[in-house]
This record gives sequence, C-alpha cells and structure tokens, in this order.
Amino acid sequence: MGKLNWTTVDCFILLGITDAPQLQTLLFITFLIFYIFSFVGNLSIVTVVITDRSLHIPMYFFLGNLSFLDFFYSSTTVPKMLAGLLMDDKVISFQGCMAQLHIFHFLGSTEATLLTAMSYDRYLAICIPLRYHALMARTACIQLATVCWLIGYIYSLTHTILTSMLPFCKMNKVTHFYCDIKPLLKLACTDTSLNESLVSILTGFVALCTFVLIIISYVFIGSHILKLSSSQSRQKAISTCSSHLTVVFLYFGTAFCTYLRPATQDSLEQDRMTAVLFTVITPALNPLIYAMRNKDVKVALRKLNFKDFF
Repeated sequence: MGKLNWTTVDCFILLGITDAPQLQTLLFITFLIFYIFSFVGNLSIVTVVITDRSLHIPMYFFLGNLSFLDFFYSSTTVPKMLAGLLMDDKVISFQGCMAQLHIFHFLGSTEATLLTAMSYDRYLAICIPLRYHALMARTACIQLATVCWLIGYIYSLTHTILTSMLPFCKMNKVTHFYCDIKPLLKLACTDTSLNESLVSILTGFVALCTFVLIIISYVFIGSHILKLSSSQSRQKAISTCSSHLTVVFLYFGTAFCTYLRPATQDSLEQDRMTAVLFTVITPALNPLIYAMRNKDVKVALRKLNFKDFF
C-alpha cells in the first residue's frame, strides 16, 4: 500500500479510435464538424439564456447550466482525440491524464444530477403550477444547481484520487481516446478489484438514483397530463418535456452500457465506440434538440442572428 514510488509511468499513450490511415482523415473531418456544432450550439444557448431577459426563468436557468456543462464536456476529450487523428499526437502526461479523468467524470456526473433537477422543475411547473414560482425562486434554483455541481465534484474526486494512487509500472497504452477509469485500471500493476467494485457501486448508485428520480417525476407528470381535460393543455405539457426526455435517454442509455458492466477487453473496445456517442455526438445534438423543439429558444437565437443554424 505504501509503494507510491511504483508509479514509474510519467505519461500514457492514447490508442485512439483506429490506426487505419484511410479512416483517420474521414473521422477527423466528421468529429470536427460535430465538435464545431457542439461548440457553437452550446455557447449560443448559454449566451441567449444570459442575455435574453425573457429566458430568465428556472427552466432556462437549468438549460443554460446544461449547455455550459456540455460546452466543456466535449472540449475535455475531443480536441485531444482530433490531434491524435490528424497529427498522431497520442501522448498525454500522467498529470494531464488524471486531470482529464477528473474533469470528464466531474462534468459527466454533474449532467446526471442536472437532468434530475430539470425533471423536478418540470414536475413542479406541470403538477403544482400555483406554487411553482415560490418553490423555484432564484435562490432555490441556485442552491439546487450548486448541489448538482458539488455532487459531481465529490464523485469525480473520489475516483481520481483512487486511480492516481495506483502503481503503473511499465504498460502505458490506454485502450481509449481519452483517460477513463476502466482502461487505466487494466494498466495498473496491482490488484484493482476494489477499484472496479467502487466504480460499479458509486457509478451505479449515482446513475440509478438520478434515473429513478427522473422516472418518478415523469410518472407524476404523466398521471397529471392524463387528467387534463384540454388537448391543447396536454400538448403544451408534453412539448415542454419531450426535449428533456430525449436527452435523458441518450445520456443514461450510453452511461449504463459503459460503466455498469465488467471491464473485459471486448467491453473496452465497445466502450470506445459508445464513448463517441456521449462525448462527440450527444453534446452536439443537445442544443439542436432543445432549440428545434422550443419556440422561446428559437426566437432568442434568431435575435442573435443564428437563423442558419436553427
């Protein structure tokens, strides 16, 4: 336990997605396009949420937090991946690897809790509309968002500390395009069964708790919608939830597939492919999902001359 000087590895090599030269250029162009959409889309939503006073309500406060998170979430992994595809720059320092792991899981777990907060906001708005503004006052929104970010930070810090304390003796080739927990555990020259169990337990606890809370919120929302007499009221309630539900299933579907199963060599290969979805594609789709289905966001974006994008 005390042999921290076992860590003789001072850098890691990220193996990336593929070694085939004929695919690297195509993948670089494809992922660059998605990254640009993610960059522009999320930044523009953050901008309109801050600058447009008509969007200064709880729903858009949390949407702004989500877009801010996605903006940095994709930026944590995609630029390094693009550098590996274009310039074969796959080396990352030990400190850089741990920083990437920490930021990635910090933002990823925060997204799970933010999506839960957003479902709670929709529950209050639809099921308890008369008390909504009192319950979701500005102070309450800030406190709820702070708790979300704090849970994500503590969760990520736990994994980062445990992973950084492992001895890495010789092998330094990470079977991924970014530093993640499971491929790093495979490189440690010690028994990592405790770490693997903690990954499953902690990740399972956070993912299942947040997902169950979201489902409970939507059970109440669905029950309330069925009792509405006006079809217009039902349609309006459904439209305010559809974007959020789409993002929830995109996020939790990939998270469950990636982190709640044992780390075998085959699963690590599958994780690389799955990770492309939630690190490259989903952050680019989230702004489009919310902008295209939300009239207020589309109007605010048009004021900033983003007509061509939305």
